[in-house]
Amino acid sequence: MADQLISTAVHDELPENYVRPEMQRPRLHEVVSDAQIPVVDLADPDLTAVIARIGEACSTHGFFQVLNHGVPVELMDAMLAVAYDFFRLPPEEKAKLYSDDPAKKMRLSTSFNVRKETVHNWRDYLRLHCHPLEQYVPEWPANPPSFREIVSAYCREVRELGFRLYAAISASLGLEEEYVKKALGEQEQHMAVNFYPKCPAPDLTFGLPAHTDPNALTILLMDQQVAGLQVLKEGRWIAVNPRPNALVINIGDQLQALSNGRYKSVWHRAVVNADRPRMSVASFLCPCNDVLIGPAAKLVTEGSPAVYRDYTYAEYYSKFWSRNLDQEHCLELFRT
Repeated sequence: MADQLISTAVHDELPENYVRPEMQRPRLHEVVSDAQIPVVDLADPDLTAVIARIGEACSTHGFFQVLNHGVPVELMDAMLAVAYDFFRLPPEEKAKLYSDDPAKKMRLSTSFNVRKETVHNWRDYLRLHCHPLEQYVPEWPANPPSFREIVSAYCREVRELGFRLYAAISASLGLEEEYVKKALGEQEQHMAVNFYPKCPAPDLTFGLPAHTDPNALTILLMDQQVAGLQVLKEGRWIAVNPRPNALVINIGDQLQALSNGRYKSVWHRAVVNADRPRMSVASFLCPCNDVLIGPAAKLVTEGSPAVYRDYTYAEYYSKFWSRNLDQEHCLELFRT
């Protein structure tokens, strides 16, 4: 099955099973290339202003970039470099790690869910569980030799940043700073190291089609040289252009539910490039599987009734993986 990996060969033509039907293609000429998603400088001494900017970004865009976030730039660079080194490993080395089983805690795979798809996506990815590190690191790839050390260090920093953002998001909703962190329980942390090889026909396929993230918060490290992330805003696709040393934050489905729909888990997608490969590293903070999730009680009033019923994350995640990625917003299945 590992011969399905697209990073093990150079492709002069797009294979037929990657070609989207005409109505589902990216229409790259229609993308807004010069729009800006919100940018928040976390070093701003005016904490009230920072919280207000984060709250506004969560309600209007569901995405924002953070500067001066505390994750060392050298570590971000090292993370991207070791990710590229991993995908340059010989095919036989990568074949040992290949799996198309979504339940596996560590797997190298391709597309999104090859067991269910009829059309594939131009992406290979390494999926890792990252918390607690001491439990999962021994299962991670042993090559490149620095992989485990660099990725572990990056995971620790990103987790701390995620919790700082939770506090600001809670405060922006008028909740106690610890609310979101406590409401989501002892959180898991996953990572997807996404590799999008050069593509011979970027206008016919996706790296990932439009989707929302099923988790609570996603922290994305983007390739500084090649853009590919696009966000849906008011019916138009907006290109997210990477800012130097920034990380991209997006609200996942669980924060939309906790906020009773005030904050948006928005549709986003990855497009591919004919001239250069692209790498991105997505870190996902995920609720504890058995914690009960629903709108915060303080946000439910007579004038603003609960939009979603209570459910466990295990129930939600199971529903998410049983569907195609670009079907209706999974949260719609949990409306009251």
